[in-house]
Amino acid sequence: MPRAVVTGGAGFVGSHLCDGLLARGWSVVAVDDLSTGRRENVAHLSSRDDFELVVHDVTRGLPVVGPVHAVLHLASAASPPAYLARPIATLEVGALGTQHALELARLHPGSRFLLASTSEIYGDPQVDPQPETYWGNVNPVGPRSVYDEAKRYAEALTMAYHRTYGVDTKIVRIFNTYGPRLAPGDGRVVSNFVAQALRGEPLTVYGDGTQTRSFCFVHDEVEGLIRLLESAHVGPMNIGNPSSITMLELATRVRQVAGADVPVVHQPAPVDDPRQRRPDITLAREVLGWTPTTTLDDGLREVLVSYRAAGVA
Repeated sequence: MPRAVVTGGAGFVGSHLCDGLLARGWSVVAVDDLSTGRRENVAHLSSRDDFELVVHDVTRGLPVVGPVHAVLHLASAASPPAYLARPIATLEVGALGTQHALELARLHPGSRFLLASTSEIYGDPQVDPQPETYWGNVNPVGPRSVYDEAKRYAEALTMAYHRTYGVDTKIVRIFNTYGPRLAPGDGRVVSNFVAQALRGEPLTVYGDGTQTRSFCFVHDEVEGLIRLLESAHVGPMNIGNPSSITMLELATRVRQVAGADVPVVHQPAPVDDPRQRRPDITLAREVLGWTPTTTLDDGLREVLVSYRAAGVA
């Protein structure tokens, strides 16, 4: 049985990735300091012999013994409120955490390393959609730079390990992802809108609401990540939904799915908030045969069901 180490394995995407790897016959060690991850995300796996949760900060190393066939590095705060509240920690996990994860892969010859990078690499893009060849438009000293530049550095470090040590690396650029286990207080737009709709509160739109995003359901996202891990492609590779929607349109969809007759209220847009974000997934289609299949309405219904079950109201 191949053995994978997933940093950030108790997080939103990380916990679903643990599920996906286990379903494919891997054994999994999830490493998470629970700063943004949650034990309940992997509680359903706790009785399995092929799963282990190690509570640990990856910036202090990776205390994993035994065979390692893959290291998947997802550890990091991912929502703007979370990484803006932890600016130094966000930079450290992108730098020190990534190096510790790469070292674990290097010390196990033949293992594979997957870096969960981000569409934030592209900053406030001047091209739409964004292909992997686009170098981005990032403010290196703005408040969001603690996340953007941490991920850009992590990509550079990953490629340095690939070129210097021959580590079998893959880089995935994840675009906005949503689904069950996305914490209601996470601060990302889908969790905000759904939680507000269930509570009968106005939906908060930042800025004028004409900015666009694309949203990929978490099960589709995980399928793309695992296909990339199992491929010979190094990356970077975009994995996301190529369909975009304005925030005002998203608010309307959430209200319709939730059956909530609530207004929209506007707040000032955050500093350096991108006006558009949409992946070109031509490479993923051609190399992996991957494309997302879950519709936005179906995915939003899944989030609504999970929030209701969790007592969000």
